[in-house]
Amino acid sequence: MGEARRIVVKVGSSSLTTAAGGLDADRVDALVDVLAKIRSGGEKEIVLVSSGAIAAGLAPLGLRRRPKDLARQQAAASVGQGLLVARYTASFARYGVRVGQVLLTSDDMSRRAHHRNASRTLDQLIAMGAFPIVNENDTVATDEIRFGDNDRLAALVAHLVHADLLVLLSDVDGVYDGDPSRPGTSRIAEVKGPQDLAGVEIGSAGKAGVGTGGMVTKVEAARIAAAAGIPVVLTSAVHAAEALAGGDTGTYFHATGKRSAERLLWLQHASTPQGALILDDGAVDAVVKRRTSLLPAGIAAVEGEFSAGDPVELRDTTGHAVARGLVNFDAKEIPRLIGRSTRELARELGPAYEREVVHRDDLVLLHT
Repeated sequence: MGEARRIVVKVGSSSLTTAAGGLDADRVDALVDVLAKIRSGGEKEIVLVSSGAIAAGLAPLGLRRRPKDLARQQAAASVGQGLLVARYTASFARYGVRVGQVLLTSDDMSRRAHHRNASRTLDQLIAMGAFPIVNENDTVATDEIRFGDNDRLAALVAHLVHADLLVLLSDVDGVYDGDPSRPGTSRIAEVKGPQDLAGVEIGSAGKAGVGTGGMVTKVEAARIAAAAGIPVVLTSAVHAAEALAGGDTGTYFHATGKRSAERLLWLQHASTPQGALILDDGAVDAVVKRRTSLLPAGIAAVEGEFSAGDPVELRDTTGHAVARGLVNFDAKEIPRLIGRSTRELARELGPAYEREVVHRDDLVLLHT
């Protein structure tokens, strides 16, 4: 942890705002004090993924709690995002540091060109000495293109910027083997794999009612990052300095996998399938066990409306999703391709049809 050079830090709404809604300037300043100090040595680069836009907009709009409907959430985000960035800008200015805002939607991350642009922007901000602050673009995100919570966004951003460490900060100082409010429970110091959390009951959203996540989303984000080769520390915001210094705090998730191609991580965790391809048994076996591309001959049916380049689910004949991939044809083109060989299609329709429906390089298996 102490040797990590590039670090993504995620902070939740409950660590930045009051229970009634509205930013807590002292909390923001306390976090900035830690981040600016760590960064000032010149040896570490930090990207902050910050929640709080919707929560910051509650009080100014006269809302007592986070609204459930999307329209009012977007209105609160519109007001709150400006307040949030203004607060960070003023706080970092105490250290002579400029702030750069990066707002993302899931759609930005699941399409290759979009996530390349996001990567270049973040790298350039760091290179120019600005402090990147990332948030979901709640003002324009629809239900179909939302990350759902900033914990998952943070895991994906950590992979995007090739981070050495992800630190998830909230109002709880780690994962416990039971309800932390009950006597006899203890903090789980480290997680080396899913087996270490087997049988552990993970809590949902926090008491403050201003966020969307809870420990469930944080653990899931930690698993996503760890599976992509990035270790994770999950602790409370008050222990941020200790966590960033490599101290014994919170719960440490060991990296369990290797870094994969960025687009595959986005495809698995950030994309929303626009339709589905139903595969026969032979195609399921080829895609899942032999890791081949999906050819027209293995498709039994097509569902939904999508365009070439969109993410789609690959399902077996029972409807179970076995993979997700970027399709090379529009939905309306596929019915005449079903069950036919690429050689036959090329002879009848032209050389553009002598190709995979989903290439193996644009396909991820779903372990469900």
